[in-house]
Amino acid sequence: MGEPVIRIIDLWKSYASDGTENAALRGTHLEIRTGEIVALFGKSGSGKSTLFNLLAGLDRPTKGRIEVEGQDLEQLGEKGRTNLRRARLGFVFQFFNLLPTLTAFENVFLSLELANRPDPATALAALGEVGLQGKEQRYPHELSGGEQQRVAIARAMVKRPSIILADEPTGNLDTFTGDQILALLTGRCRELDTTLIMATHSSLTCRYADRILRMVDGLVTEEASCEEIGR
Repeated sequence: MGEPVIRIIDLWKSYASDGTENAALRGTHLEIRTGEIVALFGKSGSGKSTLFNLLAGLDRPTKGRIEVEGQDLEQLGEKGRTNLRRARLGFVFQFFNLLPTLTAFENVFLSLELANRPDPATALAALGEVGLQGKEQRYPHELSGGEQQRVAIARAMVKRPSIILADEPTGNLDTFTGDQILALLTGRCRELDTTLIMATHSSLTCRYADRILRMVDGLVTEEASCEEIGR
């Protein structure tokens, strides 16, 4: 494993609700190295989504610092954070988040366009790499859930990001398809030395991870094994 690609230092995030401050993150510290595959477990409300939004630069912390590839997200400014998302981060979601009016090819190609690297051949190759040869011109509603998630993985990987944030990537799939998707996603990340962080409820996920983290009440702790997650 290489240098830390993500460094989180004393991270706090509070939200005002009914006149009171509620802390979603409470002084979290974390380092993740280049090429690591991390499973982040936690119940709803534990702070996983808040942490992902902060890592993506979609929200800003109340206190603390986030460094991505050595860059302080706060110092990048809004434009810098947008450019970082488009060029260096990939995203995979529970409900796929494909644009329904675009074909599989167009969904993947759009990711390259936003990164200022519009190359049709690269988009086609990315779909081939996830086993969707011959389905490039199909629309999302013409694909199964597993196929839609394969398009989402191709869309995330096509620009060769340094980090992929996957939020419940198997949450909308049956166990067999979910296992296939995890094998595909983690396999592609290992081939390309891409850091992968998966927020998840599924104990399937920890079998594919180098590190297992648990989030409770806005704090991250390290777990030793898959068995601990089942408790």
